[in-house]
Amino acid sequence: MNFFKILKISFILLLSSTFLNSCGGKLPGGDARKFDPDPKKRVAKNLEEGRGFRLSESLNKSRGGGVFEFASSNELWRASLDTIDFMPLASVNYSGGIIITDWYSTDQSSNESIKISIRFLTNEIRSDALDIKVFNKQCLAQSNCVISEKKGNLIFELKEKILKTAAVYEADKKTKKFKPYKGSQ
Repeated sequence: MNFFKILKISFILLLSSTFLNSCGGKLPGGDARKFDPDPKKRVAKNLEEGRGFRLSESLNKSRGGGVFEFASSNELWRASLDTIDFMPLASVNYSGGIIITDWYSTDQSSNESIKISIRFLTNEIRSDALDIKVFNKQCLAQSNCVISEKKGNLIFELKEKILKTAAVYEADKKTKKFKPYKGSQ
């Protein structure tokens, strides 16, 4: 049993020395002499150089990599969910840019129901940013249903309502005050 413990320790030492030699003998990290000992100054410097992020910054500004944008900060997404909030959702995928509702009927005894899918083609608030499809299901009996895509005013009305609501959300966001990081002094 002791032989296996010694063999295991020897193997770990061999691996760690190989790792250190392959990295030039240095462990990852920085030289403490090159950095300010005051953590507040280091935080401020890192933020100025773009090596960190603030949650408030990621919610209020849209930039490239390293900053995470949440679904609640996308006006089109929020407006779409608010517009169809009365319908049950079957599938919602923010990263894939699609919302699919479940079949919805206003009356339990009705033999007709609708389903809506909203695809986001861009995050910009404009008329071609959304691809909305409405499906109609009519059932004569429990197993005898006909599903068809519905064309007409409903799609136009949904798109118009979503775009107007998104424009209001965007205007509200712009009027809010953004306070830049100044650090505690």
